[in-house]
Amino acid sequence: MSLIWATRGRSWGFRFLLTAGFEDPLPEYDAAFAGAGDGPEICHRVGARVALRFPDPLGRKDRAGRVIPHEFVVSGSLAEGIESVEDGLRVIWSRPGVADEFARIWESPEPPAAHG
Repeated sequence: MSLIWATRGRSWGFRFLLTAGFEDPLPEYDAAFAGAGDGPEICHRVGARVALRFPDPLGRKDRAGRVIPHEFVVSGSLAEGIESVEDGLRVIWSRPGVADEFARIWESPEPPAAHG
């Protein structure tokens, strides 16, 4: 399973928090989200990967008052169980280290370093 996670915090802009081991996850992210649209909720399968976007489940907002989006590129066995945004919330958001990690860092003045 590999997971790329991009989001923003209350005061820091869009960042990759998880990189799935890629030194630069942007090309993988761009390829997965290509053609997915720009709606607030997306579940877009591209081959064995799923591009997933949903608003913060707790409605957290940044300093400008925008609801924080969470965007994931999921591959491997975990992607097999995701066919909808609801599946993604259940499978990805509830994973150890995702919802709890965001709760810990979203109000930090600086973004955390991305990791694999």
